[in-house]
Amino acid sequence: MAYQKLAFWQNWARNVQCSPSKIEHPETEQALVDIIKDAGASNKRVRVAGNGHSFTELDSTKDTMILLDQLQGLISLDAHKSQATAWAGTSINNLNRLLFEKGCNIVNLGDIDVQSIAGATATGTHGTGLRFGNVSSQMSSFTLATASGELIDCSKDKNPELFNAGRVSLGSLGIVTKMTLDVVPAYKLEYVAKKAKLSETLDRLDEYIANNRNFEFYWFPYTNIVQNKFSNETDAPVKDNQMMRYINQHIMENGFFGLLCNIGSNINNSYLPLAKIIGFGATSERKINHSHLVFATPRNVRFKEMEYNIPIENFKEAMQRIVSKIHKEHYRVYFPVECRFVKGDDIWMSPSYGRDSAYLAFHVDSRTPHNPYFKDIENILMEYGGRPHWGKMHSRKADTLATAYPMWEQFHEIRKKLDPNGMFMNDYVKEIFGA
Repeated sequence: MAYQKLAFWQNWARNVQCSPSKIEHPETEQALVDIIKDAGASNKRVRVAGNGHSFTELDSTKDTMILLDQLQGLISLDAHKSQATAWAGTSINNLNRLLFEKGCNIVNLGDIDVQSIAGATATGTHGTGLRFGNVSSQMSSFTLATASGELIDCSKDKNPELFNAGRVSLGSLGIVTKMTLDVVPAYKLEYVAKKAKLSETLDRLDEYIANNRNFEFYWFPYTNIVQNKFSNETDAPVKDNQMMRYINQHIMENGFFGLLCNIGSNINNSYLPLAKIIGFGATSERKINHSHLVFATPRNVRFKEMEYNIPIENFKEAMQRIVSKIHKEHYRVYFPVECRFVKGDDIWMSPSYGRDSAYLAFHVDSRTPHNPYFKDIENILMEYGGRPHWGKMHSRKADTLATAYPMWEQFHEIRKKLDPNGMFMNDYVKEIFGA
């Protein structure tokens, strides 16, 4: 079987690099199965890399790396059942385009749309809005290629335990080849961004979450400034000034912000004035557009990220402690802290398993040391039963992760049955799973 030598691979943030022995681009399910069988016969490990938007070493391998970039596209759309089936390597932005052409949209999304749909679901990627779970919770079925070369269909009715385990699995159960997602008729959102005070936002948080389809906010360190973001469905005509969108997204949020990050990465003591400049420059905005054009925003400034999930009832107290900790320790940080809210689910390895959740995301420039900032904040969030986003940086290992997930043992029983020789494990996954 032909393959391409890969001397070097790195993720989007450029904080993870590896040198696989080979990289494969299977064009069919059968080609993927053949790669798996060949790897098994040679006692080699296999890892799938999506589009490189995980900040951890989930994709890293010295053996076979598989890219699903040839397994792209919409397979079918059943508008009557409100379900769409797509190949696992399909990027979210491509899937959005294909669905919209047929009058449909994905139910809810995050603010990055360049990931593959399989990578996004494998790590529990999410948007915001307490009526909605993460993207994995919108899956109604999937097909899994296992270490034995078998293709297994999974849904609530067919292999239900594997369905609950496999919707968020870090690629450790096998390789998802295609999936069916719940969809809805195409809809528009009115998006409003407003600058406000952190204290006021925390006081009115329950109101904002309850009264809006999607609500999130950014807090700007070393200030009392937040940018509140509200999105609600509307039938009003599209009103989205393309010039203003370009100015906000490309010139301000990426160009000017990137310039400030260059200063911050080179001048150690610049973080405090930079944080205040960035907070002061937070924009107000209102637009109406189709949902997929509202959710996604371009991200050209490279950063490293840690994100944690905690029970939503603990959010205000945890947030106040984090603000105090940042102000006390004066970490070298000027990126805002992003706060979002997600409905609980029944997916065994989902950070939102069994609880309505708040997610708090912390960022630093990709060239800037992330500790002790990340580690100190992680310690606070662990006191509230925090669970890390699987695609974001964290320092947890199996000893503390096992106690955070009620279905941990059940998940690993299934994993060991499906992959007894650890074909789909790498050193990083073995550490966090204790395998």
